[in-house]
Parts: sequence; C-alpha cells; structure tokens
Amino acid sequence: MRTTAFDLSPLFRTSIGFDRMSRLLDSAARVEDSALSYPPYNIAQVGEDKYDITMALAGFTRDDIELTVHEGTLTVKSARGETGSRDEGHKFLHRGIAARAFERKFQLADHVEVVGAELENGLLRIDLERVVPEEKKPRTIEIGAPRQIEGKAKAA
Repeated sequence: MRTTAFDLSPLFRTSIGFDRMSRLLDSAARVEDSALSYPPYNIAQVGEDKYDITMALAGFTRDDIELTVHEGTLTVKSARGETGSRDEGHKFLHRGIAARAFERKFQLADHVEVVGAELENGLLRIDLERVVPEEKKPRTIEIGAPRQIEGKAKAA
C-alpha cells in the first residue's frame, strides 16, 4: 500500500516561524497530476533581479484571465468553459486546443513583486522583479577608533 501522507510535525517542534514550509508541503501533496500539465508555462530569469513567467493560453482573451497576488502567492486562473463565444454554432470533429478552466499558483520569494503582465499571440507574460528594501540590503560598517572609558585611557 502506497501512502502520500507524511507526518512532518516532529520537524517543527524545534523551529519557530516555519509554518509556511508545512503549508507548502501540504499543498504539494494535494496537487493532482492533471493540474501540473495545464496550462504549460516557462519561468526565466531575464536580468539580475528580473524574472518572467510565460504561459501558453491559446484562445484566451484578457477578459478570460484573472491575476491576483495574496500573501506571497501569485494566482493565475480562468473560469472559462470549454466553449468560447467564437465557438457557438460550430460542430467540432476534433478539439485539440484546450480552453478549459484552470488555476495555477506560484509561490513568490520574499521581496518579489509582479510589475506587469501582457497577453500577446496566445502567450501570457508576467513580469516579476525582486525589490529588496534598503534596510535589508547589505551595508558596510566603518570601523572607528577605540572608545575611551570615562576618565581612563584604554590599555593596549
């Protein structure tokens, strides 16, 4: 008998703040195989801190697609059914272009923001950029002269 449930609670007894990791593992265990293949997508790094997600969405329009970002998760979904408005009155002998409803989620790393999206020639391109706040960037600390103790010079 094959089981897909893993009890990872012993790992989290000594760690604080890693509840996000357990949620990620739980959601990965619940994903169906068919959900992994549609719609196909690519993720590319196009600059030092810039990324693109490109999804193949032939037959979809801007109005069919919804993009949302909530708590570090980018969700791309469409509730469009198998038939579109241009398909009315057609009797298909073969239907090879999928137009089914879908929902695809992407976990965004810390400080990664969606900066734009465009749909052109059946490809949805989502532009992402890593924007690290100034207080999180590495900084150089200058080493100063030794401090003086009140009334006494520090012995070497």
